[in-house]
Amino acid sequence: MGALALSLALVLAGSALHKALSRERLTLAAARLAGTGPASGALLLAAAGSVEMLAALALALPGPTRLGAILAAAVWLVYAAALFARRGQVLDCGCDLFAREKPVSAFQVGRALMLAALATLVGVLPAAPLTIDAPFAALALVALYIAAGELAAIPSPHRR
Repeated sequence: MGALALSLALVLAGSALHKALSRERLTLAAARLAGTGPASGALLLAAAGSVEMLAALALALPGPTRLGAILAAAVWLVYAAALFARRGQVLDCGCDLFAREKPVSAFQVGRALMLAALATLVGVLPAAPLTIDAPFAALALVALYIAAGELAAIPSPHRR
């Protein structure tokens, strides 16, 4: 498992943990994204969190990395499709650690597609060994991912 697989595993595990800790808020976010009611939102949230955690574990273990990559890519593609369907609408997409209503933009869709592409890359490339620097590189990649999300959330009069 290389740094990229480990960083994707960390993003997935963090997302699954976020869903478990913020169930009420994210149930509503999931329902709005899917265009369903709160009862279906709770089921979607639980399913997404479970698949994310399973994918994270598979990516973090040396054997089932390809399975984790497939699951991760599928989760992020479904999420990208849901975001694309709601583009321009103002809502809390659940992307942030706290409630933040904003228009769904190309950034959110592109971020999910980028994560799906990276997961696909992990799935098709030969498994990278776990070197001593891999955890540090993975943490750096996760920090850049979080920073990009925060920078994109800054309101700008030039951004539509």
